[in-house]
Amino acid sequence: MNRTRRTSRTALLAALGLVTATGATATVLGAATAGAAAPGCKVDYRITNQWNTGFGADVTVTNTGDPVASWTVEWSYAGNQQVTQGWNATITQSGTAVTAKSLSYNGTLTTGGSASFGFNGSHSGTNAVPATFKLNGVTCNTTTTPPTDPPTTPPTTPPTTPPAGSKADNPYAGAKVYVNPEWSAKAAAEPGGTKVANQPTGVWLDRIAAINGSATSMGLRAHLDEALKQKGSGELVVQLVVYNLPGRDCAALASNGELGPTEIGRYKTEYIDPIAAILADPKYAGLRIVTTVEIDSLPNLVTNVSGRPTATANCDVMKANGNYVTGVGYALRKLGSIANVYNYVDAGHHGWLGWDDNFGASAELFKQAATAEGSTVANVHGFIVNTANYSALEEDHFGIGDSVNGVSVRQSKWVDWNRYTDELSYAQAMRAKLVSLGFDANLGMLIDTSRNGWGGTARPTAPGATTNVDTYVNGGRYDRRIHLGNWCNQAGAGLGERPQAAPAAGIDAYVWMKPPGESDGASKEIPNDEGKGFDRMCDPTYTGNARNGNSMSGALPDAPVSGHWFSAQFQELLKNAHPAL
Repeated sequence: MNRTRRTSRTALLAALGLVTATGATATVLGAATAGAAAPGCKVDYRITNQWNTGFGADVTVTNTGDPVASWTVEWSYAGNQQVTQGWNATITQSGTAVTAKSLSYNGTLTTGGSASFGFNGSHSGTNAVPATFKLNGVTCNTTTTPPTDPPTTPPTTPPTTPPAGSKADNPYAGAKVYVNPEWSAKAAAEPGGTKVANQPTGVWLDRIAAINGSATSMGLRAHLDEALKQKGSGELVVQLVVYNLPGRDCAALASNGELGPTEIGRYKTEYIDPIAAILADPKYAGLRIVTTVEIDSLPNLVTNVSGRPTATANCDVMKANGNYVTGVGYALRKLGSIANVYNYVDAGHHGWLGWDDNFGASAELFKQAATAEGSTVANVHGFIVNTANYSALEEDHFGIGDSVNGVSVRQSKWVDWNRYTDELSYAQAMRAKLVSLGFDANLGMLIDTSRNGWGGTARPTAPGATTNVDTYVNGGRYDRRIHLGNWCNQAGAGLGERPQAAPAAGIDAYVWMKPPGESDGASKEIPNDEGKGFDRMCDPTYTGNARNGNSMSGALPDAPVSGHWFSAQFQELLKNAHPAL
């Protein structure tokens, strides 16, 4: 899959202030207090989860007095509880005092009206329910019910309830994420695999047959039906990879697909239309369906066409016929018309598009595709970077502004004049660029962290020696690939950050969109009926090309066809996971 040279969600981030939770409850009944008009309130504080050092809580405030246009709930802790993450309110904490303020969509409380918010928090020792609450300055008298035995497993992400009739700003916030039982079973069967077998991964619809499935593989409906079972009464995200463009991934043979360069008609009628019809089934309206649209193809029209040393004839064909742009636009329009579908478009990775001559041109191309075939930028909820790639999330030991003996880090052989050193800085910069081009100001980014942990014994613990700029960068970089352009089954790679919602400004989630243990491509030619070719970049004996600086490929030996289970790769990822398992 990939190829060499070549914010902030402000409303959500503001709401993710501070808060706490677990089976214990407190009910607060109001009494009239001087300085407030006909005051009265009832507050239910319920601890929903509790574990060794943390807890989660839900708070419901009911106004029994005159209507109010906004509300502020206050309480103080008797212990050392600290709110760490909140939802459906702006929550702040000073010492032991906590303040929760309403948001724009839930501030109005009629007489008898209620609003709810929640939070996660930390604690050590006891975790007593607060004794006193105030609503808009009015003290509410408390009575406390006995605690129940709380669950011992921490919640994954906090619940978020968007205004009625609208999409969640961040679909991952407040939701579980679908665990593919087929991948989970393969992972659990591996030595040590049970440590990660319950993690959510993407479901790849990489050919027409994948939509209906077979006797031995689940189709799209089967996955969605299973997702409904996993959902329960809460929110659940299902992650789908829409990946079957005509002439797909024109610069890498391993991930070529079943449709020829001119088969845009089949792409529309036999692939996108059936997917859209299934996703639009009212049965699945309660799921949050994240579609990551056409990994790896669009940027090739910038980086791997005539005039570039990285050019391929196939990419020239796809640029000339326009079917990448047409296909992506069509997919975005069809899928974006479904109320519970969230489209995220592929935006490559920093080691592909981070150079000046690639970055802006690619962003412009993304907008062109997003507005093709009757689509608009409103059909794009966000973008995803680093899918099925290995670029480090954050390089802590060197920065793009560093220099050694007066020589910029950008001049090192590894960075090679790139503007970015890692995926987080690239994702945030690409987000800003896309917003400047007219995409939504609340655009969210996803980062695939399934294989970019680079842990194990080879992980540097300090910057490299300052002998020269190359020793400084090479000695300190986490990404241990031979060359930034290497992309196939990389030796030494490890699992990265576990999937999580809202981990950084502008980032909707870290995800494992590429299921760990699924091959990038065969290390030798293997006949198959999936349209997947043999790419020498997956051959560990290959000495490279212009797209990887004529370096060794760094690939693991004995790999199967792309998408097939590769036990040796899975074991490599477990061994080198960072954070460690």
